[in-house]
Amino acid sequence: MQATEQNNITLPLHNWEAVHQLEREKNYLSNVAAGIGAASIASGALLGSPAFLLLALAYDPLDRVKKLARLLKVMFALLENFEHLGVQVFPTLKVPEKKNPIDLFVRFPRKAHIIISIRSKGESEIVYNEAKEALYVKRGKKGLKDWQPCPLVELGDYTNWLTKNRQLFGMSSKEVRNVPLSKVLVVWNPTKISTHREHLYSTIESLKLLVLKRKGTAFVIPDEDIINFVRAYLAHYEAQKEA
Repeated sequence: MQATEQNNITLPLHNWEAVHQLEREKNYLSNVAAGIGAASIASGALLGSPAFLLLALAYDPLDRVKKLARLLKVMFALLENFEHLGVQVFPTLKVPEKKNPIDLFVRFPRKAHIIISIRSKGESEIVYNEAKEALYVKRGKKGLKDWQPCPLVELGDYTNWLTKNRQLFGMSSKEVRNVPLSKVLVVWNPTKISTHREHLYSTIESLKLLVLKRKGTAFVIPDEDIINFVRAYLAHYEAQKEA
């Protein structure tokens, strides 16, 4: 945990201290998965339940390792590009009654707030149904499958939780009211974002972005656009303040 001298509170784990903790967790789980994999190989030609049990045990650690690798990659990029601006990056914030935590809450104190959800659905394409305000996953010729839990709904719920728990992050009610907050769904490669109707896109600075509605509005971007999005978002609202 880290304390701030300004308001004498203890902030949730963030920035490099959080990076180091996530790295330790990733390394531990990688070793667990490797150990299970070695045991599976040692089982040789086992075709019965023991071999399948070993593979099942390996799945969760490997899945978590992939998730941690994505979080770490984004955190490294955010800190390397924006630490000089005083950015605070809080990872994996648990929200009661929600399956998934807030992947990243990015705070530029008294300037900008960004909630980021990082999602991957493997080799698939993400499609938005405007009439239903719903996201679907398209895999080849298998048709569309409703994306549950809907990440757009989650982002709306995360916003409500963050507002109610602003004191955890040293934020005043004035900061919550006056500082712009952006909700971002990051779609991670190899998952792709389908091309949508032109009116669903907006341009911030020179960056063209897909903006979807469900419990408010959220930007949907590929992982390679994260840093460009943050730069454009900051520049846009700085320009508005000066206008």
